[in-house]
Amino acid sequence: MSLVKLEVKDFVAVVTMDNPPVNSQPMEMIEELTATFDTFNDRDDVRVVVLTGEGKCFSAGADLKNRADISAPGARWSRNRKVREVSYAIADNAKPTIAAVNGAALGAGLGLVAACDIIVASEKAVFGLPEVDVGLMGGGKHAARILPHSLARRMMLTGYRAPASELFQRGVIEAALPHDELMPFVMEMAANIAAKSPLATRYAKDSMRTIENMTLRDGYIYEQGNTAKLAASHDAGEAVAAFVEKRAPKFLGR
Repeated sequence: MSLVKLEVKDFVAVVTMDNPPVNSQPMEMIEELTATFDTFNDRDDVRVVVLTGEGKCFSAGADLKNRADISAPGARWSRNRKVREVSYAIADNAKPTIAAVNGAALGAGLGLVAACDIIVASEKAVFGLPEVDVGLMGGGKHAARILPHSLARRMMLTGYRAPASELFQRGVIEAALPHDELMPFVMEMAANIAAKSPLATRYAKDSMRTIENMTLRDGYIYEQGNTAKLAASHDAGEAVAAFVEKRAPKFLGR
């Protein structure tokens, strides 16, 4: 049975984790999420992705109740690699991804959120690294990319769960909305992105992902290279023509 639902309409893909009651992440879900996001790199009918969870929870993290046997030689390393790769499948994907955090995003659930490009949450959402409460250690690296120094450590050391309102005040997420306003807000944002040149958004995401750990000089040089490639594209010429002719552009993604 599939643990990931996919709907594609008007260039927007909605990926919904569906493993009730809390969308915990068994290996089957991790592999399915990775495979799903990998397909978007080659799909012209997808320009932007929305990642959310079914029910009251975004994802409560790793599935502790049904953990796979990792006693066989190599099993632990294989599992760890697959767990790492699901975040990279999102972060390295060519298509911009919006996290629509409908409820708790804990542990590996917070890792998925951190891999997305834009984060929007319901007021019911909380974020945390609660592994310390069960004698384990959570992954702090992804969390530390988006969270302030002290907050990330507080989460890892105490199991503190930050409400969406706090992360909005700290500038970590774009909005903390009444629950029934979350998906309309996110889908409007997704439609806005989908209306842009898919080539431009692809280069923009590539630039932001690549320059993150570069020096200012090297990062700016990389961005200029992408700008030069984009300037020579059909979509760039179409955008200028549409502006001059006062009409909506017709982007081809090339």
